[in-house]
Amino acid sequence: MPCRRKKAVIVHKAGNSSRRDHSRFRGAGRSRTIVVRRFEGKRLTTESPLGKTLAYPVAYAPDLLFPIERSVTRHTLGIGDTLPFRGVDIWNAWDLTWLGADGRPEVATAEIVVPADSTHIVESKSLKLYLGSLAMTRYDTAEHVAAVIADDLETVLGAEADIVLRGPGQTDGRRTRRMPGECLDRIDADCEVYEVDPGLLEISAGEIVREDLYSNLLRSLCPVTGQPDLASVLVSYAGPRIERESLLRYLVSYRLHADYHENCVERMFTDIAERCRPEGLSIYARYQRRGGIDINPFRSDFEEPPKNLRLWRQ
Repeated sequence: MPCRRKKAVIVHKAGNSSRRDHSRFRGAGRSRTIVVRRFEGKRLTTESPLGKTLAYPVAYAPDLLFPIERSVTRHTLGIGDTLPFRGVDIWNAWDLTWLGADGRPEVATAEIVVPADSTHIVESKSLKLYLGSLAMTRYDTAEHVAAVIADDLETVLGAEADIVLRGPGQTDGRRTRRMPGECLDRIDADCEVYEVDPGLLEISAGEIVREDLYSNLLRSLCPVTGQPDLASVLVSYAGPRIERESLLRYLVSYRLHADYHENCVERMFTDIAERCRPEGLSIYARYQRRGGIDINPFRSDFEEPPKNLRLWRQ
């Protein structure tokens, strides 16, 4: 079910966040009212559904989407309005379901691609609850579902997200893959630092290379619940040769670091760029799913976004 974006809903900016706009989606022989709201102002971190016991929604609820400002963490990293990278966050949602026009359940996976220059990200549990709220709502087509999700996400992200839905017969040849390049995980290196330390990074002066290095040992913590997030991470660069032992130690130093996936990748980018001075740098992390969703941030100053390749743990 590859779905092209349909600008079927026109949202007028409201004076307060409780106002809603009602527009019509028209399908074959029937129409449906879809409710879309415009996010206004800021929401406190304490309002996040993370770490809280909440009833699972039984009706369409776009207000569940919880935005988090990218600029807050970026300012602590010394990143201003002009980003030193471009990139995307690739979200894969594996548990999407809704009702068809005849009331029969439909199922699909959703690939959601969010540009790195969006003003906000969406907290993952809120996205899970929001997608779950579609389960008992009828839609004429998968295109309508994709359009609703796209418009609701644009409201909170501050940018357009690309949405692709795939049904059971549209696996698109999505076999599990491996990261390209050389794996660092069997290098003989003592790892004793488990809080992020960019001082671990070292380069070989005078040796210029272009290489891809990856590790499956990345672990960070959810900043709200403290739950572990495991991932594989790929570092692609051109420039002074980064000492492999130092890069592995640096990646392992995230083990007790509490932050969102996107922020971890941007911290890696800024640390490696500052310490190692590469001519070109890309960081691509593929996290294991939690709550039926996996998040895969990519940041680069010299490469285009990669394909959404599912790894062995995903």
